[in-house]
Amino acid sequence: MDKNMIWDTAVIGAGPAGLSAALAAEHSGAQKVLLLERDSYLGGILPQCIHNGFGLHRFNEELTGSEYAHRDAELLANSSVTRLLRTFVTDIVNEGTEVILQVVRKGSIELVRAHSVVLAMGCRERTAGAISLAGTRPSGIFTAGTVQRFMNMQNISVGNRVLIVGSGDIGLIMARRLTLEGAQVLGVTEIMPFPGGLNRNIHQCLEDFNIPLYLSTGVAHVYGNHRLEGAVIAPLDDKGNLDIKHARDIHCDTILLSVGLIPENELSRRIGVELDPRTQGPLVNEAYMTSVPGVFACGNVLHVHDVADFVSEEAQAAGEAAARWAAKSRETGSSVHVKAGDGIRYVLPQRIDHQGPCTLSFRVSSPIESCRTTVGQEGKTLWKQNYIKLMPSEMIRIPLHIKKMSPLEVRCEPR
Repeated sequence: MDKNMIWDTAVIGAGPAGLSAALAAEHSGAQKVLLLERDSYLGGILPQCIHNGFGLHRFNEELTGSEYAHRDAELLANSSVTRLLRTFVTDIVNEGTEVILQVVRKGSIELVRAHSVVLAMGCRERTAGAISLAGTRPSGIFTAGTVQRFMNMQNISVGNRVLIVGSGDIGLIMARRLTLEGAQVLGVTEIMPFPGGLNRNIHQCLEDFNIPLYLSTGVAHVYGNHRLEGAVIAPLDDKGNLDIKHARDIHCDTILLSVGLIPENELSRRIGVELDPRTQGPLVNEAYMTSVPGVFACGNVLHVHDVADFVSEEAQAAGEAAARWAAKSRETGSSVHVKAGDGIRYVLPQRIDHQGPCTLSFRVSSPIESCRTTVGQEGKTLWKQNYIKLMPSEMIRIPLHIKKMSPLEVRCEPR
């Protein structure tokens, strides 16, 4: 790699977001695009997702995660994008018209200079320590994604009697996977009164295999010396505390934690990107540019998605915008705020800088039956839609065309 080269666009992370962003940047005119990935293969988490359900929105066909990643990897192989695997980005600095990345590659430290950067680092799983899981720390406690990698990529079995804590999508999918491999899944506990995963996964992964789902239920403590021996679970009372009087013992040798994902934003903080406390990702405009000019963000590093197709679509827009920025198409406008109104947990982008097409993404705060969602501006309704039911696990996307630069508000109210 030429140490004196200034890249048009550098993309950090080669998961579905990074692959799509790099391809889009090249197609939008960026002559020198660099894709950096710390792992030894492309695709991020997708190669370990051997279940189907990918590609329905983007390719109009049902693919496995590995097949979905292969589509973009083939396109990348036929492009001029430079790919560096086993390359760690350890620091990032804004130098005005350029962004400088410090990378570790082949045992040495190098500097990468770029006119624009796309952050596509994905997210990580919450661990036992992150949720303050009470009890001992024997072997047999894993995050769901770790077990997915062990089983699907390394052919490693993890246990026989399994309790899944949390009802995130990866945990639900692994409940089915473990059952098919001969393990006994004793149940899925969820501290909230509603499931955290998609409705289709509740039906296909739990109900179809007679795996119980315990809502409003937490883990009081786990126990075991060298290997996990069991866990005590208890329902939550009206105040949200564990009701120990009604606790029961679950004898298990394995626990899978599926208790949420955290966007991987250490590099974002290093360069001074402003983060949204609700999404735990960067604040962005309609082109997915962060508060640092020339630095863009997309995919799960921005906000956690439930469908990979939407990750790719979002990353495509970010890659196109990064290429325009590198070409010095850097018009600035007056920003308007996008507000998350009644019933909305968050809405993204959080600001809009230019008129034109824009896609809003949002999630509701709690399950809402028979509701109406509206996007309002200056007392007028730009968009409205009636829903039979909305769940926090389901991300909704709204295509808009912004004609006036004034604040917007997204609201969701019961009908």
